[in-house]
Amino acid sequence: MVGRLYLEHLSDADLALLSSAGEPARAVHPDPERIEALIDSPALFRVLFGTPGRDPLLRASPFLLFAVLIHRATRDLGAASFVEEWVGPRQRVPVFDVAGLREFGADPLRRFFLAELLASYTHVTSGSVLVQTTRGWRRRRFSELDPVRLVELAEAVPDVERPSVYRRLGDLSLFLSGIFPDYAAEQLVAERQRHRLERALAAADRERAEHRDGIWLLEQLGRRAYRAAQQATDRSAAMAGVLAELSENFAIARRVLNFVTDRYLFPMRQRWFGAG
Repeated sequence: MVGRLYLEHLSDADLALLSSAGEPARAVHPDPERIEALIDSPALFRVLFGTPGRDPLLRASPFLLFAVLIHRATRDLGAASFVEEWVGPRQRVPVFDVAGLREFGADPLRRFFLAELLASYTHVTSGSVLVQTTRGWRRRRFSELDPVRLVELAEAVPDVERPSVYRRLGDLSLFLSGIFPDYAAEQLVAERQRHRLERALAAADRERAEHRDGIWLLEQLGRRAYRAAQQATDRSAAMAGVLAELSENFAIARRVLNFVTDRYLFPMRQRWFGAG
């Protein structure tokens, strides 16, 4: 099943690259059952990342690029006895608890989810929507990179649209805390915005939020947003189970992305994402 999900995101050029790196004699369109094996191929990693100074995005789509990196990081975690874990801005410490990261990355749907999430932030949208207030209709701006605006948008849109906004709020919380943790911890949440985000949390969480940094706030928002999105998602949908797991294990998913960032994304993330 996951192979067909990958095929929905891969361009013809991606498929040709997969075939040439894996089995040159085969047709351009690989068997869906073998897609993950081709993405996991060390040969494909060398094709994309083996030439210093060449941007891999010149060879592959963002989705394929990040799928390859997620698979590569999963391989690395399988052989790692410890990870250099982010604990604060410009602070890393060795942590020997790698089992949870390995387990998270071992699931094919979770790997697909992370690749899809990262690819989605290479192009982000912003704009405005009309919302009805006590003073009549007002135009309210939103940005996919602003958690405060997404919280406000979730409260303003019709009920039927709310789950997709919550899903995107969860995605943003995971993206910022995983890929730009220093920025998220120190600069993301201005004091006036902090109170707005805290009000979006449950009362018990608000009491615990005092003196917490932006990473803690994003983890709480992400868990709640994914839970809300999952509860409104058809349980038979492919991603329903992943959303439920993320609502319970957000910090582990964030740690996986911190690992991917430190090992592979750090030199190129400003160019690829243009955020933070």
